[in-house]
Amino acid sequence: MAERLTDIMTRNPVTVDVRDTVIAAARTMRDANIGDVVVLENGTVRGVLTDRDIVVRGLAEGRNPSETPVGEVCSREITILAPTDAITDAISIMREKAIRRLPVVQDGRLVGIVSLGDLAVHRDPQSVLGGISAAPPNR
Repeated sequence: MAERLTDIMTRNPVTVDVRDTVIAAARTMRDANIGDVVVLENGTVRGVLTDRDIVVRGLAEGRNPSETPVGEVCSREITILAPTDAITDAISIMREKAIRRLPVVQDGRLVGIVSLGDLAVHRDPQSVLGGISAAPPNR
């Protein structure tokens, strides 16, 4: 059974630059059929941008998505783990901090991301979340 994040993480997650516009990030998410991207600044993880961030911190506040940089609306209070960290550590952190995604960094470089869905597929693939997370994306 998998014990480390490297065994279940999504490798090479989609990224955007902190200076990219919200509309560019939204199009990247649409094209990749995903609901989040990791935000980088000079190659360093600075945040995570979700579709919810775009709506709540961007559109609902009246920001122009064609002019607003993702750095202004992304979630910046993030926790980063290493690929060698235990899956149980990720579960504990997600519970404690009520977060759904954890960037995985090795030697200062983003190598993956672990989501609540990844954990559900690993721990309980027959659960509703596990089943939804394992299903092919719908467009």
